Amino acid sequence: MPRFKLTIEYDGTEYAGWQRQAGQPSVQQAIEEALAGFSGETATLQAAGRTDAGVHALGQVAHVDLTDTWETGTVRGAVNAHLRPHAIAIIGVEIAPDDFEARFSALRRHYRYRIINRRAPLTVDRYRAWQVARPLDADAMQDAAQVLVGRHDFSTFRSAHCQSRSPVKSVDRIAVTRSGEAITLACTARSFLHNQVRSFVGSLKLVGEEKWSAADLRDALDARDRARCGPVAPPDGLYLVAVDYPD
Repeated sequence: MPRFKLTIEYDGTEYAGWQRQAGQPSVQQAIEEALAGFSGETATLQAAGRTDAGVHALGQVAHVDLTDTWETGTVRGAVNAHLRPHAIAIIGVEIAPDDFEARFSALRRHYRYRIINRRAPLTVDRYRAWQVARPLDADAMQDAAQVLVGRHDFSTFRSAHCQSRSPVKSVDRIAVTRSGEAITLACTARSFLHNQVRSFVGSLKLVGEEKWSAADLRDALDARDRARCGPVAPPDGLYLVAVDYPD
């Protein structure tokens, strides 16, 4: 039974998240139904990460086992045909080793968060970025963000619904950059807690507004107390950009 590795792009606006949920549209359900539509098989996808409602992906990865040894191009084209009109696309298909696991084989996950820093309403970026009207100091956000890099107990930045066994994670990189009115936060780690990146962004927004300093962010981290987190940023601006695996 061959194992296929799928690289997936989607606009998460209309979905209740990646994971299949009773009575609600999900990305997983849409792709599994598309797979059944072309192959006749009932197959279960396993993803690198379960994105929340409204969160997007440019490089989500999932694996699936199918009975037949289909050509990878056939799988990509057929699944995409059955996905229409969903805002979901299979952008790559590979034959994977039998021991490949989209979740557990991952070395690093790369997320991006987009803020549009302006007063005028969003149009093309509506539901694809967080609009913040108050001017933000992106340089201050970048400097403060380095407090969060490294191995820490991130209880402050962890959702109450997080199912991770431990709040201790290692963040490899955070970079906050500005281009015109767009501010982007890029974050890389092997794994993340539930709502961790959105919690980072909400707290860093306070730094950008000069309501918090880098020292305040450090105090919030060291408190290991969810009540010390800034407001959690909305899902609209969050993207799972890529997942790294061993060669």
